[in-house]
Amino acid sequence: MPTLVCPTCMRRVEYADRSDVPHRPFCSQRCQWLDLARWLNEEYRFSSPLDESEEIGPDVRSDGGGNAG
Repeated sequence: MPTLVCPTCMRRVEYADRSDVPHRPFCSQRCQWLDLARWLNEEYRFSSPLDESEEIGPDVRSDGGGNAG
């Protein structure tokens, strides 16, 4: 059986089907809300500012970018 380890409370949850853990990767809705609250209270932060030259995803520019042609 697969096991999920909740990133909030570290509880191990065994499940048979993915539908058994609807709040994954959290074990419950409570842990999901606690994680969101930590983000909103700025308890979680990026360790350093992002450099504009770093690629973090698809090219999203105001001119519609990303399509060289």
